[in-house]
Amino acid sequence: MTSCGVEMRVDSDGRASIPGVAAHRANAYAKRSVDLVLAAAIGVIVLPLCFAAAFGIKLTSPGPVFYVAKRVGRGGRPLAMYKFRTMQVDADRGSAITAPSDSRVFPFGRFLRASKIDELPQLLNVLRGEISFVGPRPEDPRIVADHYDDELRASLELTPGLTSAGTLFYMRNFAGAVQADDAERSYIANIMRPKLRMDMDYARTANAFSDLRLIGATVIFVVKHMMLRLVSGTTHE
Repeated sequence: MTSCGVEMRVDSDGRASIPGVAAHRANAYAKRSVDLVLAAAIGVIVLPLCFAAAFGIKLTSPGPVFYVAKRVGRGGRPLAMYKFRTMQVDADRGSAITAPSDSRVFPFGRFLRASKIDELPQLLNVLRGEISFVGPRPEDPRIVADHYDDELRASLELTPGLTSAGTLFYMRNFAGAVQADDAERSYIANIMRPKLRMDMDYARTANAFSDLRLIGATVIFVVKHMMLRLVSGTTHE
């Protein structure tokens, strides 16, 4: 049957339902459950690493241990995203995009960024339900205001995440796609739209199992990437 143009089904007990809604809710519940379990488990495992990162930051750069990045969350709501600080204090007055070999990043911060250890405080954002493990990376408010059109704003209906299909793809190509002399402009011109299109395409068929595969692929890439840098004797991005 239909109601106001929406297809509906009537169950054997007489209750009406909209096809796909129950599956969507079940998938959302599974996704949130995975987020909570993984964030809690990983948080306990990496706690010593977080203490070591905090000590290294205090030892090598004056300023706070943590950096709170202003980002745009789901539905366009403001999001305070937590990170270990990897740049000099007040570095956020410059470009919103960090290029390879960005002079604002202090040496120990380069190691934290290359290993993605700087992202670990975002486990708190996951536990609070502000971001997920998988979803489009939350964007800088200025970039959203100045460069998002209707197509890109559709991505704001998704819960942002620590990694995504587009993020993983461009992690492998970031150095070539972003020019150091104008990182923000080249990011907007070369990466932003195709990355978000990949993320939205992925979200249309995503489930808890595909999310776990994507998380695993991201971890494998980061570990391999870091091992190669250690072997070559550099931790530059």
